[in-house]
Parts: sequence; structure tokens; C-alpha cells
Amino acid sequence: MSTLRMNRNKHLFIVVSFLLWFPQFLYVPIFSPYMESLGGKYTFIGIVLSSYGVMQLLCRLPIGIFSDVKKVRKPFIIFGMVGSLFSCMIFLLTDSLGWILAARALAGISAATWVAFTVLYPSYFADHEVHRAMGGISFIVVLAQFLGMSFSGYIVSEWGWKAPFWIAGFFSILGVILSLFIFESKEGIEREPLKVKDLTTVFKEPSLLKVALLSILAHSIIFSTMFGFTSNYALSIGFSASELTLVVFAFMIPHAIATIFMGRVLVPRFGKWNALKTAFFFASVFTLLIPFVHSKELFLAVQIFSGFSLGLIFPLLLGLAIEKITPEKRATAMGAYQAIYAIGIFAGPFFAGIFNSLMGIRVGFYFVGVLGLLATLLILIWGRNQAELAVDKSIEKSKAVAK
Repeated sequence: MSTLRMNRNKHLFIVVSFLLWFPQFLYVPIFSPYMESLGGKYTFIGIVLSSYGVMQLLCRLPIGIFSDVKKVRKPFIIFGMVGSLFSCMIFLLTDSLGWILAARALAGISAATWVAFTVLYPSYFADHEVHRAMGGISFIVVLAQFLGMSFSGYIVSEWGWKAPFWIAGFFSILGVILSLFIFESKEGIEREPLKVKDLTTVFKEPSLLKVALLSILAHSIIFSTMFGFTSNYALSIGFSASELTLVVFAFMIPHAIATIFMGRVLVPRFGKWNALKTAFFFASVFTLLIPFVHSKELFLAVQIFSGFSLGLIFPLLLGLAIEKITPEKRATAMGAYQAIYAIGIFAGPFFAGIFNSLMGIRVGFYFVGVLGLLATLLILIWGRNQAELAVDKSIEKSKAVAK
């Protein structure tokens, strides 16, 4: 295939990837306040927010396995784009809270097809360029989240609650059309289909399970705060709908910068686990501070540090998830890891919604802040055990040399 045509395929795929995520995050900052305006209680809002994670938990791994068995990716990508479109259409056509729950669950199924995206896109690159490919497509996800969330508050203040869904629907239609033209080789996928024994082996890897548990806690925090109830709290202390854009900027810009800072400064200086422990601790502290903040300026400052801390965590966990997995099983490990951390996308907002409903919106922030402290404690314990294990191995090695 010519270089020109391959570049065109890459660019088209990047655009389609952007159009999967942009519509889904276009309404995220106003989603909880929107449901509250329709009479939704915090418990129900938590259920709706958590449904997004439930469907990813249930569907992500089966989609990956079925895609491997059928040895095709494109049909699953088209399915994901269509699911995203129907989700937006439901939001547009009804104010029923029951249908809103269904629409958000459908968005979760759409998001679960991301597994197929992350397998097909690297096939456009040579083997030695795969990491660059994954870095590029990961940046597109962050860009779609940032751009989508940045303007939703302004859109609502100018044109009303339904406006973000109209715009999301338009971009979803465009995404469906363009997805029909993405390229997938007719020669099929050379990789062997996923075997049950491979999945069992991956799930038995202690390092993966530890990192997956930490990722559950991290996703619980971010989907209960910035992607959950932070907007509700901001509105309660005097922010207008249009000013939610400032909240998104304050969180998301440091969130993106942290990924560069993490690799170039924090990890080389402190090591991966120490860096992760520090990031979780500060993410917890700044989450716990939110209920004590009543001024706009201080609230934005807290969001800056919270976004930066959480931005350090996710790329660290992503690398740790597969570093001890053999190369031929890393795709399986990544699928398992993504399916497991979806528990956090579900559990965090679900329980935060219950606590908010029973005891007030501040309690949800206390809840996920404590989860951050729990993660910090677990890293301390595991780090101590790893250090002791390293000392034991060193002693055994010294005895072996002495003999």
C-alpha cells in the first residue's frame, strides 16, 4: 500500500476515534445538573453515572474476545459509532429519567468497543512504531475529553440543556458515516484467537491484580468528581453554567500536563511506586478539601492540583499493568485490565450518589477521598513487601556466590 494511502487511513481513523469520544464527553459537565433539574435525586444520578461503567465492565472483554474469534475489527467500530449516535438521539427525544438511564448505558456499550479501536489502529504501523501509535491515539482521547467538556457549560447557558445533545448527535452522525470508510485489511488478523488458558494465566498475575485494584480506586475518584458530581458542587457555591468551562480548564489542562511531567521528572527521580504513592496521596487530599471550599478562586485552585495529581496516576498504572506480562499476552492483559477498572467507573459514582442523597453532596467527596488514602496505604504495604523480597533475593544471591 502506498505511503500516501496509508497516511490517509491513519488520519481518517484518528478522526473517527475523536468522533467516538467527543460527543460522549460534550455533555459530561452538565449531565448531573441536567438530571437534577429534571427531578433526579443523587442516588438515581449515581446509578445513571455508574451505568456507563457497568456496561463497559460487562461488554469490553466479550467484545475483545468476539473480535478475536471473528478476526475483524471494523464491524465493532461501526457498531460503537452507531451506539453513540442512538444514545444521543435518546437524550434528545425524551426527558424521562428512565430513558436517560438507558441512553447512558448505551453510551457505555459504545465506549466498550474502544477495544477494537486500540487493536486496529496499530496495524497501520510497523512493529517498532506501535508505542508511537498508542501514544497518538491516547492523546486523541484526552483531546476529545478536553474539547468536549470545555464548552458544554457555555453551550447550555446560551441555548439550553438540550443543546449539547444536538451538537453531540451531529458529530455522531458524522462519525458513523466516516467509520464506514476506515480501512481494514481483507487478509484478516494473523494473531491467534484468545484462549481461555491465556486469560486464566493473566488473571493470576499478582502485579496485574494489584495495579487493577488501584485503577478501580483511581477511576472511582475521577468518575465521582470531575466526571460526576464536581459540577453540582460548583453550581452550589455560586458558579454559573457558563463558568463550568473554567472548572474544566482548571482540571483538564494540568491533567494533560501531568502525563509529561510524570515520565520526565517524577518517575526518574522517585521511582514508579513512590511516584504513584505520592500522586494518590495528593489526589486524596485535594478531593477531601473540596467540601471545605466555598470561594470560586479557591475551588479552581483545588481543581488544578486535583487534576494534576490524577493525571500522574493513570499513565503510571497503564505501564505497571503490563510490565511483568510476557509480550505475547500483553494484549490479553490490557483487555483484562480495562475490564477490571471499569468496576471503578461503576462503583465510585454509584456509592457516591447514595451517600450524597442520604447525607448531602459533601459526603460523596469524603468517600472517594478516603478511597485515595486506601490506595496510598496499599502501595505502602506492597512497597514494603517488595523491598523485603528484594533483600531476601539479594541475600540468597550472595550465599550462592559464596558457595
